[in-house]
Amino acid sequence: MAKFLDKISERAKVLNKTIVLPESEDIRTIQAAVKATERGVAKIVLIGKEAAIKELAGDLDLSGITIIDPETYENKDKYINAFYELRKHKGISMENAAEVMKDYMYFGVMMVKLDEADGMVAGASHSSSDTLRPALQIVKTAPDAALASAFFIISVPDCEYGSEGTFLFADSGMVEMPSVEDVANIAIISANTFELLVQDVPKVAMLSYSTYGSAKSPLTEKTIASTKLAKEMAPDLLIDGELQVDAAVVPAVGAKKCPGSPVAGQANVFIFPDLNCGNIAYKIAQRLAKAEAYGPITQGLAKPINDLSRGCSDEDIVGAVAITCVQSAAQDK
Repeated sequence: MAKFLDKISERAKVLNKTIVLPESEDIRTIQAAVKATERGVAKIVLIGKEAAIKELAGDLDLSGITIIDPETYENKDKYINAFYELRKHKGISMENAAEVMKDYMYFGVMMVKLDEADGMVAGASHSSSDTLRPALQIVKTAPDAALASAFFIISVPDCEYGSEGTFLFADSGMVEMPSVEDVANIAIISANTFELLVQDVPKVAMLSYSTYGSAKSPLTEKTIASTKLAKEMAPDLLIDGELQVDAAVVPAVGAKKCPGSPVAGQANVFIFPDLNCGNIAYKIAQRLAKAEAYGPITQGLAKPINDLSRGCSDEDIVGAVAITCVQSAAQDK
């Protein structure tokens, strides 16, 4: 069975999407740009100064990759004016806008906003807040989204659980202390995202340290309330909780702890009660189970601007590029 990266890359190849990689000062970004181009995953734009990029690239073949310097770009005035119009209500001046558009991260997001690129991937050398702030200021949330959130696709080798070892973890990168309503909305959009990316039926586990009332506290009550609300909002989706992880993924444990559950023992989408849990869990899976971890990928934005872990590899970046292509194609529809 092909790895998740192989599958998503094959889907991306036929989409002919253009993806911006603004972190041209990081060799992993340049290596990923070369691999994505050579494999035909996407057309790549690197933001930065051409001489510096070529020096860092060394013997890497940059043919087929577009390099744009914000300070010399022929359409830079359009970008400055567009950012000024978006943010003038916050009191910025045209001079402020011109300065901000020299920032590679902001410039890359503006490329996506102005439809000169289909998506952006960054975060190899920037924090999540520095990556996502421009996205929230410029492209903003999608009209039909209650909030933006972030997830990881976790692909565990030789794993009998989930969707042939593939899971979606959310929120694992963005919403720190989600409300009951937030968790319910994250569950629903994550189910839709899983179906889009993994092409399997989502089975959503609302995770807790308790299963079906085995413990009782404000923490478990919040998960119970989130589960109830998610089921009301999306009655056709397979969502259940509160569930412990073993009850969610191990059929024998699920059958014992919550017989009759449509999700227990077969979950492939994990919804965490807060960012602490979600982030810790994905890093445990990545480092101890040697799972492939792609993300944090955003959902709920008007256009796909995706984050990376600063510990990512060049292959992780290629995976995020492929995911961004598929997300963009789905939004086109």
